[in-house]
Amino acid sequence: AQTIERLVQRTRDGGAEIVKYLKTGSAYYAPSAAVTEMVEAILKDKKKILPCAAYLEGEYGINGLFVGVPVKLGAKGIEQIIEIKLTPDEQEQLNRSAGAVKELVGVIGV
Repeated sequence: AQTIERLVQRTRDGGAEIVKYLKTGSAYYAPSAAVTEMVEAILKDKKKILPCAAYLEGEYGINGLFVGVPVKLGAKGIEQIIEIKLTPDEQEQLNRSAGAVKELVGVIGV
């Protein structure tokens, strides 16, 4: 449980960590590398499992919202949303996050 908590926190702080190590650099490098990997998976039909914002229609118990989840990317784009088994605590955190996004979407009227 502690290992997962450390990973979650490191993910949250990842952009700042990259900037710290680059000193004069930018946090744009990691997102750029991720986009390159996604485009390559689609163009070369790699069927690669990658984290991606996908529109959920019941997966993970969430409907009508784009959420970052593992997906299989290939020539057709998102070919499959991969549902991994979450602990009750992880599911609660995901639900809380999705709820916050839904609330924000409602406020801005999208």
